[in-house]
Amino acid sequence: MSELPTRSGLLGSPGLPQPVSVRAWPKPGWVPSGSGPHHGGATAEAAWDGVHRRPVRITIIDRHVLFADSVAVALESEGFIVTVIDPGGPHASMATVLAAAARSAARLVLLEQRLGTVGDGLRLVMPLTASGATVVLLTESTDKARWGAAVHQGAKDVLHKSCSLEDLVGTAGRVRDGLPLMSRELRTALIGAALADQDEVRAIRARLDRLTRREMEVLGALMSGDLVSEIARSNVVAVATVRAQVKSILSKLELGSQLAAVGAAHRAGWRPAATATRGLTA
Repeated sequence: MSELPTRSGLLGSPGLPQPVSVRAWPKPGWVPSGSGPHHGGATAEAAWDGVHRRPVRITIIDRHVLFADSVAVALESEGFIVTVIDPGGPHASMATVLAAAARSAARLVLLEQRLGTVGDGLRLVMPLTASGATVVLLTESTDKARWGAAVHQGAKDVLHKSCSLEDLVGTAGRVRDGLPLMSRELRTALIGAALADQDEVRAIRARLDRLTRREMEVLGALMSGDLVSEIARSNVVAVATVRAQVKSILSKLELGSQLAAVGAAHRAGWRPAATATRGLTA
């Protein structure tokens, strides 16, 4: 695999499918001098590491091109050296995105949570942190348990994607200056929410394990949006039989409605066992 391009290009070898699009800022013409950055503006000085006297590198991993490029331009205008990794390509994967991020050697990584077909960006927090980068998660979620999961895995901050460019530039500045991004109190509260959520998910999974194969099949059908009458018809059983099975499911899950049961199953990431066979009786 070839080296990561220093300007705009792709991670990969010529003639092979290109998994990850990589765009770099500043554009050609930005040349740091020996005594400090040269970027045509007084604010560029702020992007230099005050300890090591070197430009601060930032990598943005985001599948929304307009958003990522807007953030990159704002950071570049402050003198930061920015690489944008677009995980939206058909051949992108967690491995190729992580490889591109590692090659960018960034001090700060702005990581989108939802990476499309690549998957959940939370899976990249720990390896990126282990590589020495400061990771800030960008998310559209307001679920504090999800925020806490990111922090628990090593993220130094979580920002909602509705935040302003000034907030993002300010975050980059705090990383540059070695300042904390999150108060200890907020960090503790978010991690607590994540751990409580994990406990609840484990409890849901334990209750799901009580279901018979037939009940698993019925719950799977409900998750697919099938009505009780449709489940009965497809399995050639009476509607009353399926209703009894649904009642048993709700009892075992300790829930009061089909909607709650479906929601709990989704929350736990549950899917009916592959060995579940249509037509089995409870």
